[in-house]
Amino acid sequence: MFTIEHEFDASVITLIDEGKAPLREDVTVQAFASVITFEQWDPRTNSVCKISLSPEQLHDLTAALNLPEGIYRTAPKR
Repeated sequence: MFTIEHEFDASVITLIDEGKAPLREDVTVQAFASVITFEQWDPRTNSVCKISLSPEQLHDLTAALNLPEGIYRTAPKR
């Protein structure tokens, strides 16, 4: 399950784990013009873990999810 909210400067997607136990904490994705952040609560450290990607890195990640094992380089948009 997931939710999508459009705020003033970002689109916010929250991914909710509905799989088999043990379940993971929700993941929040915030997409700004220059950076995309992934955040998840870590109960072991009692803090939020955060990863920041550039739009190009997110593009590469989405492409990689549908490719077989290998090394790839995406072509720049013209």
